Amino acid sequence: MLKKDLVHIVSDELVMQKQDVEMAVDILLETMARGLEDERRIELRGFGSFSIRSRKPRNTKNPRTGKVMDIPPRRTLHFTMSKSLKEALIIKKD
Repeated sequence: MLKKDLVHIVSDELVMQKQDVEMAVDILLETMARGLEDERRIELRGFGSFSIRSRKPRNTKNPRTGKVMDIPPRRTLHFTMSKSLKEALIIKKD
């Protein structure tokens, strides 16, 4: 789903103008990005939580060339889905 699809669905559901919904979505995403930049955890109950994790520097070998490479430390985004979302996505076995 693209951002424009999300805006379209929400604007139809709330009977609001698409420009207003798009502005609200932009503000929400910008606020979440700023919080993550500050390494704050973002929790959306019933959906999941976003957090930043730090990865240590490491050495690895390029499988194609065999050359040893140094991978610098970095920060990555981590998402943990909520229990209710996880249960909704589980494929039930017969």
